[in-house]
Amino acid sequence: MEDIDAIAVLQDPVRRRLYEYVAAQGREVGRNEAAEAAGVTRTLAAHHLDRLTEAGLLESGSRRLTGRSGPGAGRPAKVYTRARVERSVSLPARDYRTAAELLAEAAELAGLDAGLCAAARRRGEALRGSAAPCGGLEEAMAALAARGYEPHLEPHAEGSEGEPGGDADAAGSVIRMGNCPFHAVAERFPPLVCGMNLALLEGLLGADGPVRARMDARPGECCVVVEASKNNVD
Repeated sequence: MEDIDAIAVLQDPVRRRLYEYVAAQGREVGRNEAAEAAGVTRTLAAHHLDRLTEAGLLESGSRRLTGRSGPGAGRPAKVYTRARVERSVSLPARDYRTAAELLAEAAELAGLDAGLCAAARRRGEALRGSAAPCGGLEEAMAALAARGYEPHLEPHAEGSEGEPGGDADAAGSVIRMGNCPFHAVAERFPPLVCGMNLALLEGLLGADGPVRARMDARPGECCVVVEASKNNVD
């Protein structure tokens, strides 16, 4: 299916709500859960979820949602996750990805990492404008969501510096991000692009404010996390 046809599938408002809910969870979602979240019947949800799968926007599988196995555990249920494939539409056709990859390759070969990070930090500061650094995790969540990072809070089991006994109320949680806006290029040039991404977010959020960005790569997510800065926790 062409990208424009796949994206057109989201025109239906119920289908779009279901897609957005599944995409936001970052895990497998069953039909009952999706139907409840979208405010529709299970039968209607199943129809739209399968349509989204046919369009390549979701991936489906099956597992027992009860967490049990063996006799009496029940039949496996159909579950859905967001598809890993990237969809985009440009009219007329443009190929910014190739340009970005060529520029990244040239920067990496020329050893321009420091210059790229400096430029990214300045761009982040320009995006923030005259606003003060983010005042906390909630404000940082809004700024990241506006840039397409799909942020979500995750309990911080350790201290803000990775040591037991950190101030849970101050550090609260870390912000992890389900989407990297630079994913396609980052896959080919991870050190260069992830460093650029970190510098961009340092500029956007404010390096000397109550929150800080740091590297903490995890499969399927953005390589950067955001947490309360050490000075804010102490």
